Amino acid sequence: MKFSVYQISRQGGRERNEDRMGYAYTRESGLFVLADGMGGHPEGAMAAQLALQTFSAYFQKAASPTVREVPDFLSSALMAAHHQIIRYAAEKGMLDTPRTTLVAAVMERNHVHWIHCGDSRLYLVREGELLTRTRDHSYIEQQAHLGRSTEHINRNILFTCLGSPAKPVYDVSGPVQLQQGDRVLLCSDGLWSTVKDFEIADQLARHPLEHAVPELVEMALKRGGPRCDNVTVLAMEWETPDEFQTTRVSTEDIEEGVFASTIQSGVPDPSVEDLDDEAIERSIAEINEAIRRTAEKNA
Repeated sequence: MKFSVYQISRQGGRERNEDRMGYAYTRESGLFVLADGMGGHPEGAMAAQLALQTFSAYFQKAASPTVREVPDFLSSALMAAHHQIIRYAAEKGMLDTPRTTLVAAVMERNHVHWIHCGDSRLYLVREGELLTRTRDHSYIEQQAHLGRSTEHINRNILFTCLGSPAKPVYDVSGPVQLQQGDRVLLCSDGLWSTVKDFEIADQLARHPLEHAVPELVEMALKRGGPRCDNVTVLAMEWETPDEFQTTRVSTEDIEEGVFASTIQSGVPDPSVEDLDDEAIERSIAEINEAIRRTAEKNA
């Protein structure tokens, strides 16, 4: 695989940043995931972190080097993340549970699949046009889809998330065949609440990721003002041409069985066997060394 990736997270006007994001990859598969811990409930940042860690752990076990059934993997990982949050709350004797939204994508075999729960979004942009985006699990989006008035509906009211007592509602989408130059953007609602869909697509189409993504984030922060929400974006461009190498990743020279992740691991989950921090750190060191050798060889 060849892709460019760029990620950024800003606290905005909130007391803390409860968004989390990261990506992981093997020689032939990539996982990109973003979670937005929900305010109004305790430890939103912990819920988001647990969700990412669980996805990373499941991906390391499933991607060998590709994921056999991507939709099943995404559904299983999401439900495992939900149960991990519930377990955490029970172990701490919490009266209310930490909660988070989540959006995740798996890219392999020149295709992308994705899953989402809540109002963190995925955008897919091709040749300057918005090909598709996720539809929020919110009452305002539900009513808008039915053609009803949304004038008096609070956009922040969701009907599902990870960590709530009720079973999460989620959507699995894809596969969509990727073409060179396709751009996939995952974001928290801190971005799309102030930046229009057409602006996101236009900015992604006209600039390299390392310029487009920070510009979108700054736009959201400026429009959001002093009370701006956390703004987090993780974006990827598929098969980036050689002339754009600033954030480019190539997995061509990565050996079988090597796994790399920017996601902090260590979820204590008995369903993920033979997985510990030391093994993951070894894998990350191996991938970094492989990338370094490739860079020296191509210099």
